Amino acid sequence: MVILITGASHTGKTLLAQRMLEEYNYPYLSIDHLKMGLIRSGNTDLTPQDDEELTDYLWPIVREMIKTAIENEQNLIVEGCYIPFDWRKELSQDYLQSIRFVCLAMTDAYINAHFDKIKAHSSDIETRINDTECFPESLKSDNHYYIIGFSQNGEQVTLIDEDYEKAIQNLLEL
Repeated sequence: MVILITGASHTGKTLLAQRMLEEYNYPYLSIDHLKMGLIRSGNTDLTPQDDEELTDYLWPIVREMIKTAIENEQNLIVEGCYIPFDWRKELSQDYLQSIRFVCLAMTDAYINAHFDKIKAHSSDIETRINDTECFPESLKSDNHYYIIGFSQNGEQVTLIDEDYEKAIQNLLEL
């Protein structure tokens, strides 16, 4: 089984991946770590700010890693935001039946009510060196982008609206 976790910034993708690692004992791949390794090694001229181009660059690599894990009957948690909205189109049904997709997003109401808490927990699993550009409006915009993009492609989006811990716990129990 491959668990593919994506979604907006600050929604707890890494926290969910960590909890799944602890719950299921599946190895875990951070697409952000892959991104930075490729950038820092000089294997690409892209920068961390080139989000759209990074998705096009990273997804074929990640997709083939997912296929390899499935072919070898290995479990894997893949977490990150560089997953295209139409990610399913390049995978056959044989692969898709072995992938569980999770997209996390927060509602505007949740962001309004909990922004300070969201910021306070932003480095719980991985330290965020620079989080100065995180504001309620940017978080809302990022969440809308993921909600609309994945919903338009037929994907279910887990909306965090009231109780964050309950939403995460529900995903662990599926």
